[in-house]
Amino acid sequence: MTQRDLSYDRYCDEVTVQTGLLRQALAGAADLQARVPTCPEWTLRDLAVHVGGAIRWMNEIVRTRASAEVPDEAVPQFAGPPVEDGPEALDAWLAEGAESAAEALREAGPGRKVWTWSWEQSSSFWARRLTQELLVHRADACIAAGVPFVADAELAADAVDEWLEIVAYVQRVQPADPAGELRGGGRSLHLHATDAAPGVPGEWLIELTDDGFAVRPEHTDEATVELRGPMTELMLAFYRRLPLNSDEIEVRGDRSFLEFWLERATFG
Repeated sequence: MTQRDLSYDRYCDEVTVQTGLLRQALAGAADLQARVPTCPEWTLRDLAVHVGGAIRWMNEIVRTRASAEVPDEAVPQFAGPPVEDGPEALDAWLAEGAESAAEALREAGPGRKVWTWSWEQSSSFWARRLTQELLVHRADACIAAGVPFVADAELAADAVDEWLEIVAYVQRVQPADPAGELRGGGRSLHLHATDAAPGVPGEWLIELTDDGFAVRPEHTDEATVELRGPMTELMLAFYRRLPLNSDEIEVRGDRSFLEFWLERATFG
């Protein structure tokens, strides 16, 4: 299903790069108690603590070569610094966690067997998953802080790929999940990045089948619905971080089918 293959070293580098950009977004926010519109149950500080905890959790799994899920309470400094320590302590906690996680991933190397919740039991899964977790939550932070968000085209395209793999996995292992409704022939969704750079495929044809859905990297004018726009905005809309009525993207065809997909494409 994947269109491109970013290197393991690239993902390791992006753990610190994306964390650094997230920290910049948080530093540009007027108030860390501001609500995050795309994750309304969280404040900006909640989002930062969630991300920092996820970094440390994954680090512990990879560092210890865990063969089973690691409980949160077994992860050092999982909950982050106390609120009263201020934003400087939160920033330092994020930076330290990212550096440690990147180091653990590099030390493990690609393909090292460790526990994951997914279809791939290896360090390679965590390197990619953590990169995309950081990318998407950086977008959440930028939206809440009112600062610009731009994603590298290769990372944004890989985020779309990984999301499709996750939704397909949820269909397989959780039949009762709403993602299970994304099946049945005759309907298709075309994603079209209008600014795809050379060497970065920017089109996805997603066709529902009796068993789930199939994905091909190709263009069509015959899809049930097409979502098109620049790669960053296309990724944000596909992750439900950008409304479909935004000026930056365009919906052609049966909008209700796109809404049907987005409502049911879930993360477990």
